[in-house]
Amino acid sequence: MRVPRVYLADTLATGRRVVLEDERAHYLRGVLRLRSGARLTVFNGEGGEYEAHLLTVSRREVVVGIGDRRDRDTESPLKVELGLGIAKGERMDWAVQKAVELGVHAIFPLETRFANVRLAGDRREHKRRHWCKIAIAACEQCGRNRLPRIHSPQPLGAWVRSRSGGLILDPEGNPRPDPPRPDAGLTLLVGPEGGLSEEEIQQARSQGFVGWRLGPRILRVETAVAAALSVAQSLWGDF
Repeated sequence: MRVPRVYLADTLATGRRVVLEDERAHYLRGVLRLRSGARLTVFNGEGGEYEAHLLTVSRREVVVGIGDRRDRDTESPLKVELGLGIAKGERMDWAVQKAVELGVHAIFPLETRFANVRLAGDRREHKRRHWCKIAIAACEQCGRNRLPRIHSPQPLGAWVRSRSGGLILDPEGNPRPDPPRPDAGLTLLVGPEGGLSEEEIQQARSQGFVGWRLGPRILRVETAVAAALSVAQSLWGDF
């Protein structure tokens, strides 16, 4: 039986006892239906992981005993920062999930002209927390021990002005199979389901972004993210 991997937002050290908060406790007790003595692998997103086991499982509390540390590293040598136009509902969730599985270092949700989602006030932070949970679950599933950072939503223009070049997915972009090799990590810009406006594309180009075309077909945003990151990892990463 596969040993469950569980993220714990806590200081981890061999010999510690960690009392889990409600959400994590419910996941182990109610979803996985684990019992006292069950083995776990736990990590806190800062690198490395620990052997662990359940000391107590009850309605009142769930307690984890932390065992030996393992310096296991599954991070890609290619540091990818993804600027992602905010897409609607499950499409955005799927894009975040697959980006994390494919080794992205950081995700910047971007507000764009043709986006079908408009976030205001508290909704920005609510959505960011939602995407963080998706990223945590993806790390638990794929074996990553470092959490990629999910930034707060921001306007595309402000994000582009803070960059100095990268690749922008563009159906009219570079038709060559191999885009320019990134010198130090990769900045990748992917628009929402409505695409980017011509003005937004020109803003990116003025900051040194190079258009990149992934074949002759128009891909959905979630497909484009997975395809672009897969190609990047094959060219310069660990695929």
